[in-house]
Amino acid sequence: MPSAAAEALPRRVALEGCTNLRDLGGYRAADGRRVRFGLVFRAAALGALTDADLVTLGRLGLRTVCDLRGEKERERAPSRLPEPAPEVVSLPIEPTVGAALRDILERAEATGEDVVSLLGQAYQAYATSKLPQYRALLGLLSRPERLPLVFHCSAGKDRTGFGAALLLTALGVPRAVVIEDYLATNRFWEGRAALPPGTPPAVSEALKRAHAPLLEAALDTALRGHADAEAFMEAALGLDAARLAALRDALLE
Repeated sequence: MPSAAAEALPRRVALEGCTNLRDLGGYRAADGRRVRFGLVFRAAALGALTDADLVTLGRLGLRTVCDLRGEKERERAPSRLPEPAPEVVSLPIEPTVGAALRDILERAEATGEDVVSLLGQAYQAYATSKLPQYRALLGLLSRPERLPLVFHCSAGKDRTGFGAALLLTALGVPRAVVIEDYLATNRFWEGRAALPPGTPPAVSEALKRAHAPLLEAALDTALRGHADAEAFMEAALGLDAARLAALRDALLE
């Protein structure tokens, strides 16, 4: 099977105010089918879109926007959306790294390793206590009337990255390709994040990057205790055999 890179995937939607909006289409699933283009998109925050961006976004024909950001994040940077506006569904996963990082900066010099450790804790939460939000996301993706759909957080990296990994796994995309899609953030996202004054460069770099071991560990945690990925999808995400088949039929060609 050709790698995602060989097929020039993922396909990015070029915007001025959001550098990490991309189509999840084009990836090969285990059964030989391919994820359809134009139905599911992953993104960073949509609050800085220009008027030209709104025209581009409008062409996608979005029906649903799933916002994974926390309440204060949404208040600080409300989304800009084209008209007619798609329905916004809030599935908040409150950020935890920022507060913990401030604590570290107050006590001593933070390192990149400190940040990766903090991010790792957040990823473990995605794979355990935050699974209900991802279950709701996959439920929306199972409904054709909700498509096309975009889901996003602030950077489109961590919360969004885990959601994309779950979806691609449910569709039967191989783990190596799932990781390739996740790491594409390191090429696309320009890292427009508000960091505390005096943040060391190593800390800033660690915060802005996608880290494959974190996603690998989170996926392993999510799947632990289940016979296989299908058993996990049914028990944790509500995708029994019939619903999983329907999701695949809707999103694969």
